[in-house]
Amino acid sequence: MTALLIKRLSETSVLPTRGSPLSAGYDLSSAYDVTIPSRGKGLVKTDLAFAIPEGCYGRVAPRSGLAWKKHIDVGAGVIDADYRGNVGVVLFNHGTEDLIVKRGDRIAQLILEKIEIVPIQEVKELPSSERGAGGFGSTGTGTDDQMRISSEA
Repeated sequence: MTALLIKRLSETSVLPTRGSPLSAGYDLSSAYDVTIPSRGKGLVKTDLAFAIPEGCYGRVAPRSGLAWKKHIDVGAGVIDADYRGNVGVVLFNHGTEDLIVKRGDRIAQLILEKIEIVPIQEVKELPSSERGAGGFGSTGTGTDDQMRISSEA
C-alpha cells in the first residue's frame, strides 16, 4: 500500500481527516482566518505540502455542506503528483453573505484519483463516433422545456 505523504508547513496547519470510514476524500482545513466576500473568491492556504503517489493526482473538491448551505464552490482543483508546495484552495462564494473561515474550518476535500498518462499522436482525421461533433445538449432526448434544470430542490 502506498501512502499519501504530508508535510506541515506551519504550526497552524491541520492534518487532513476523513469524515467517516468510507469517505472518498480527506477533509482539508484552513490554516488561517479568512473572509471570502459574497459573490467573490479567495485563496485559502492549508499550509500543507503533499507527495501524492505516482499514478495518481489529487482532486480538490467542494464539501457538500458548504456547497448546499453556503453556495461555496472550489476552483483550480488539481494537485499534480510532482507538486511539493503549499496547497491553497480557491473558494468561490456564490452566496449573498460573506463567508467567514476560521483556522481549522474544513473548506474542501482531497480525493486521490488514479490516472493514465498516454502518448499524444497527431492525426489528419479522427475516427468517427455516433455523437460526432455534437456539442452542449446534443445528447439530450427531451424538449427544451424538459431539459431545463429546476432551481428547486
